[in-house]
Amino acid sequence: MQKFPMTGPGLLRLEEELRTLKSQERPAIIRAIAEARAHGDLSENAEYHAARERQSFIEGRIAELEEITSGAEVIDPATLSGSHVKFGAHVRLVDEETDKEASYQIVGVYEADIKAARLSISSPLAKALIGKKVGDAVSVPAPGGDRSYEILEIRFG
Repeated sequence: MQKFPMTGPGLLRLEEELRTLKSQERPAIIRAIAEARAHGDLSENAEYHAARERQSFIEGRIAELEEITSGAEVIDPATLSGSHVKFGAHVRLVDEETDKEASYQIVGVYEADIKAARLSISSPLAKALIGKKVGDAVSVPAPGGDRSYEILEIRFG
C-alpha cells in the first residue's frame, strides 16, 4: 500500500469530505437519478444523464479518498525541529525582486491549497526550499522567468 505523508488537519479535512460525500452527496444523487427516471424516456433526458455523470464523479472521488485516507501517514509538525526546511514547516519568504513577503506551510500532495498557504511538497517552490535554512536564497523556475526568494523564518508546529 502506498503511503501518503500529510498533516493531521489535512487528514481530517479529507475524512470530512469523504463523510459528506457518503452521507449527503451519494444519497442525494441516487434520489435525483430515481426522479429523472420517473420522467420517462432516458435517451433524451438531460437531467438523468447529468445525474449519472455526477454520480460517476462522486463514486470516483469516494474511491480516491478511501485510498488516500487508508494510506495516510500523519506527520505532526509540532514534533519536528531543526534549522532546515522540511515537511510540515511554516516558511516565511521574501521575493527578492518585489520585496513581497509570503508564508507557506509545506504539506502533503493531497492537502495542498495555495489559497490557504498550504504548499504541496512536490511543488517547485517546496522542492527548492527543502533542506535550506534562514538566510538562504532559492531560485524557482516560473513562467515569466526564474524567481528568487530569501528564507526569513522557519517554524514547526
